Amino acid sequence: MDLYGDLVEQYREFAGHAAADSPYFAAWSLGVAQDDDVLSWLTRLPRVKQQPNLVFAAARWHGVPAPGPYAGLRDALLGDDGRIEATIRSRRTQTNEVGRLATLLPAFGLAARDTAEPLVLIEVGASAGLCLFPDRYRHRWRWAGEPPREESLGEGPELRCDVAGPVPLPDTPPVVGWRAGIDLHPLSVHDADAMDWLEMLVWPEQHDRRVRLRRAVEVAAAEPPYLVRGDLLDELPLLVEEAQAFGRVVVFHTAVVAYLDEPARRRFADLMAGLVASGACHWVSNEGRRVLPEVSATAPRGAGTDDDLHFVLGLDGQALARTHGHGRALRWLG
Repeated sequence: MDLYGDLVEQYREFAGHAAADSPYFAAWSLGVAQDDDVLSWLTRLPRVKQQPNLVFAAARWHGVPAPGPYAGLRDALLGDDGRIEATIRSRRTQTNEVGRLATLLPAFGLAARDTAEPLVLIEVGASAGLCLFPDRYRHRWRWAGEPPREESLGEGPELRCDVAGPVPLPDTPPVVGWRAGIDLHPLSVHDADAMDWLEMLVWPEQHDRRVRLRRAVEVAAAEPPYLVRGDLLDELPLLVEEAQAFGRVVVFHTAVVAYLDEPARRRFADLMAGLVASGACHWVSNEGRRVLPEVSATAPRGAGTDDDLHFVLGLDGQALARTHGHGRALRWLG
């Protein structure tokens, strides 16, 4: 979904993404896409603030019932006394979905395959840093078939992922020697209001994701991560340099670069390519297909564009797999 593209198309595309997991959000999105009055209301907001998940969460934050009919959302937005708009302008979609770790772990394993050094993880757009703890979860991968086959790794709260293809699963859980994150507005796991907002960003029908988020907050609260406040383009080179003393550095991000405008995306891709070429770090990316076209273009011919696998997982600029946006599924390429 292009946060800087046509507004109607953005809501239509979100409806397609949400259809399987949140019928109410899908209906809300289609309602907005056909409602000139609500579309006009949204255009008062900064471009990146017009996105469905942020608008819907803000409305729910102020009492709009979800699950609930589109009319409730429409009435709340058009009758807003300024509170919903203020929340949209001041809050962000910093969901930190730890379910994605089950799709990232094979890429982390490839980044560490030729070294005995511990991994050093740097997350770009870290929010509260919940995804910086892949070593604190039990990852369970399931292949379809007759009979289905399963493999699991690690201990802790369980993250499940349906997989297809020759996924190179690591033999042992990652050893993480240091972990850090960068965010313009990092969140503290001890800030109850911020954690309540993260929970509000979870789609209304997805109780399992809310439970998983609460467990993730508990995991991170036991060892709060090192989070740097600042612009990723400015702070990342210095943080990578600092991290090299602790092991094999892996910079990763998931559903973050989409929030940058096109020039910033190109600058970020160039920055990462330069850091990888210099040997300073590995780069694990997990973004929508159109966000980093230089990565998506490296997928094998005939790889397809699965309807529910909208993200491309990459390592050092090379596409490895297609993934579900919340980490529910992974299809390895090749």
